[in-house]
Order: sequence, then structure tokens, then C-alpha cells
Amino acid sequence: MILVTGGAGFIGSNFILDWLAQSDETVINLDKLTYAGNLQNLVSLSGDSRYHFVRGDIGNQELVSGLLAQYQPRAVVNLAAESHVDRSIHGPEAFIQTNIVGTFRLLDAVRVYWLALDEPAKSNFRFLHVSTDEVFGSLEADAPAFTETHRYQPSSPYSASKASSDHLVNAYYKTHGLPTLVTSCSNNYGPYQFPEKLIPLMIANALSGKPLPVYGDGRQIRDWLYVLDHCSALRRVLEAGKPGEAYNIGGWNEKPNIDIVHTICTLLQESVETSRSADYRSLITYVTDRPGHDTRYAIDAQKIERELNWKPGETFESGIRKTVQWYLDNQGWIANVQTGDYRLWIEKNYTRSVYENTAVR
Repeated sequence: MILVTGGAGFIGSNFILDWLAQSDETVINLDKLTYAGNLQNLVSLSGDSRYHFVRGDIGNQELVSGLLAQYQPRAVVNLAAESHVDRSIHGPEAFIQTNIVGTFRLLDAVRVYWLALDEPAKSNFRFLHVSTDEVFGSLEADAPAFTETHRYQPSSPYSASKASSDHLVNAYYKTHGLPTLVTSCSNNYGPYQFPEKLIPLMIANALSGKPLPVYGDGRQIRDWLYVLDHCSALRRVLEAGKPGEAYNIGGWNEKPNIDIVHTICTLLQESVETSRSADYRSLITYVTDRPGHDTRYAIDAQKIERELNWKPGETFESGIRKTVQWYLDNQGWIANVQTGDYRLWIEKNYTRSVYENTAVR
């Protein structure tokens, strides 16, 4: 049995679905159900005895300790995080509370649980902490890609909070011997991604005939990773990763944001029968860049390939086609998640020429 935190979010729900497609090992899903947590992502597991959901906060140490005592998991996969840069600019406190304080309380509850385990359960236990390439900051155009030993240089409240959580995880390994693993992934995309992120936002807006907002000149470069490739990498790290080690997970797909938008427009042009005469590119609208916008991220994923024999199965071309088709086939899902919180976020970020340092309410 494993405990997954943040399992109702984008990566978390894909991880659980993928896990149970590959294994009969039970999953406990602990999720606070903030705006981006959606249990509809996991509706196909309704009645599945291998899956149990608990609504709760990783910052509730008493709750976490109770779950650990009750279910006795062999591993914890920590995917619980506030995860959007724009939201962290407007309302950083939630990121501090969840990503730093929450991770600390989760770690401490796990430490107590782990210390009380008998052998061989104690030796076999793992705490897998899922982080991001954003902790490394921004790269120049000709700079080598991020390796696991790259210096941390976070630029936003989000990435700073994730960097802090990484340091806490490493400290618990070095101080207490807790068998931890840290992964840093590049930009994920795929099914069930909340439409505040670039790819689902572009798809949703294009299908509605709304502007396709692109920050600045759109030349910011990201490395794109299909979410199910990420899930397979996490399974492999959990299976064979060495405690105390970090592993970068990337898709080897560096592309400027504007190229992503153009690709989406082309795929929609090919796929949406009623709009073949429409030009989705005419909806592209350049908006004021966000503060501290990193210009380039790039992941060097050689270590995980060399040591754990993992590499992504999807090219960007195959992954983006699957992604666009999923959103076309699940437009009801998009409509269901576009609630008041989502509309407030869009209004704040894409209808103003400057940022105001006020929290989204």
C-alpha cells in the first residue's frame, strides 16, 4: 500500500490512474481539494477496493499520523503543492503554508512513523518528493541544461517555496536518515490539467473563440513532458531510486511557448470539423509579461536514463496530439472546472496591463 498526497490534482490523478492500471497495490489518496483538485478525474475508480480517498491537508500532522498508523504504507509519494507561478505572485501565503509548512509537517509525521517500523519494512520504506525544474531558476539560451547538482536560484514565490521544501526533504535524509527521493520535472502536459496552464488554456479558449493570451513575446522556452511519461518515471524512481538522491525527469522537448500555441492552433484546425474555415491563430493576443518571468528551462535527464534505465516514451508531437484529442473528447470536463475561482484568475491575469500585489479572493 502507498500513500499519495495531492492525488486529485493533475499529476496526482494521472499517477493514481496509471499506478492502478499497472499494479493491484492499494493507493490512499490524501487531498485537500483546493480549486485545482478534482475528484471527477478519478471517477473511474468509484467502487474500486484498491483506492481510498481521504480529504485533508498535509499540514494536519495529527491526520497524517493517523493515516500512517491506520494504513501502514510502504511509501509516501508527495505531490501535494500549490503549483502555479501567477497565483504565487498574487497570493504567496498559501504557497508558504502548503509547500513549506505542509511539507515539514508531513515529513515529521512520516519520520515518527518510519522510526517505529520493524525491519525489513523500515529499510524498504521510501518518501518520494515531487519537485520542479523551476527551483533552478532561469537559463541563458546557450547554457547547459539543468542537472541534479545545478545551484538553486528560484525566481518566484512558487519556485522559492518548492526549493524550500526540497531542502527540508534533504535535511530529513541527512539528519534523520529518512529514506527520501527527490524528483524535479519539466513542464507537464496531458489529460486533466487545470486550464490555467498554457496548453489547456489555449485549447479551451480556442474552442470558445476567446483570445489566446501569450505573455510578452512568447519566446520563453520550456522543456515539455507528457504526464504519463512523468508517471512512469516516478514509478521507476520509487522502485529503484537510491535514498538521498535526486533525479531530473524531462521530455527532451525544448520549445518556445509561442510555438506550442501555433501547434495547438494547427491541430485544432485539423480536428474541429465545424471550424475548418476559422483561423485560430487570429485569436493570439500578446499581453504584458509577468514579473520575473524565467526565459528558459531545460532538463538534463541523463542520470535517470543511465542509472534507472528510464526515458520518455512520447515525443512532443505524439503527446500533444493525444492531449488535444483528449480535451476535444472531454469538453464537459473543461466546462465543469471553469468555476468562479478559475474565472477570477483569468480576469486578474489576462485583463490587466500590470500586476497588483493583492491576493485572489
